[in-house]
Amino acid sequence: MKASSEMTLSDKDGGGAGAIARLLLRWYDDHARSLPWRIAPGSGESPDPYRVWLSEIMLQQTTVAAVAPYFAEFTRRWPTVADLAAAPDEDVLAAWAGLGYYARARNLIACAREVVAAGGVFPDTEEGLRALPGVGAYTAAAIAAIAFGRRAVVVDANVERVVSRLFAIRTPLPASKPEIRTATDAITPEDRAGDFAQAMMDLGARVCTVREPACLICPIANHCDAREQGIAAILPAKTPKKPRPERTGTAFWIERGEGDAREVLLVSRPAKGMLAGMRALPSDGWSARGDGDGVPPVNAHWQVLEASVTHGFTHFTLTMQLMAARHDGGDVPEGEWWPVARIGDAGLPTLFARAAAGALACWPDGDD
Repeated sequence: MKASSEMTLSDKDGGGAGAIARLLLRWYDDHARSLPWRIAPGSGESPDPYRVWLSEIMLQQTTVAAVAPYFAEFTRRWPTVADLAAAPDEDVLAAWAGLGYYARARNLIACAREVVAAGGVFPDTEEGLRALPGVGAYTAAAIAAIAFGRRAVVVDANVERVVSRLFAIRTPLPASKPEIRTATDAITPEDRAGDFAQAMMDLGARVCTVREPACLICPIANHCDAREQGIAAILPAKTPKKPRPERTGTAFWIERGEGDAREVLLVSRPAKGMLAGMRALPSDGWSARGDGDGVPPVNAHWQVLEASVTHGFTHFTLTMQLMAARHDGGDVPEGEWWPVARIGDAGLPTLFARAAAGALACWPDGDD
């Protein structure tokens, strides 16, 4: 098989595109992963578009292992798209805390409400799905194939790896994405499109892995050009990433009360920008101005804590110093006083959950 702009397939071992799909689907019938959002092959059940959509949104840039408990909790609390659409924003955002990329959670809410406003039924085509908030090209293709059986070209990171090796595509990512998509299109069957997409994902996750691909047990190994050429382990090639810029900032722990009545001030992040709409500790504006100014939001006897938190965002790495003070009765930023004993229930995003843990470790009794 050779990958090119015209995408031709060799008939190696009497195979071609049809044989690849048949072999892969046969393997999937026997080895499909059991996932809480997935309908097992051959079960005869119909996928629930809501569960497919929810899982695909959660899985964006997140692992299956990380998503599974969140998916279980979301579907327990909000078993239908109508239930999710009716939920308060703050409840959904709090339940999402820890999954990262919080714009996805806001789009999740907006999408659920748009679907419900349109009659409660998800569109069954890629075009219709792409019109929904937070649904891009990959997600629309995955939902169309898995939930509705539409033939769609579904390419995630696992599929990129499988197809790069299958066709020995040497062009580094991300420049190779169009070539990979064309190659994936060439082997995608008309029937069982959803199973094929999930089979490709499972193959990449369990057999054609990033390191030490298990070629000896791969169902399509005899069709793999990279295996034949002895280069499977080094594909897909990737363009070296530029170092992420580093930013600094300060988070402020403002506390009042004693003993079981201790409370900490939490604020809501701005409606737009990093961690939009989430509960958080007050901070010094790092998201808008790069490095924060370190200026506390209230006059108090501040203590610089011997702790800091480093967190990697998509485009930069942030290191936050922690400062703590007791509230002396003066004005404070608009927010809510939250029981310190229940800080784990506040739904803080990972950055601020770690900052809170650091503050409690260094300032456990709220003493100056």
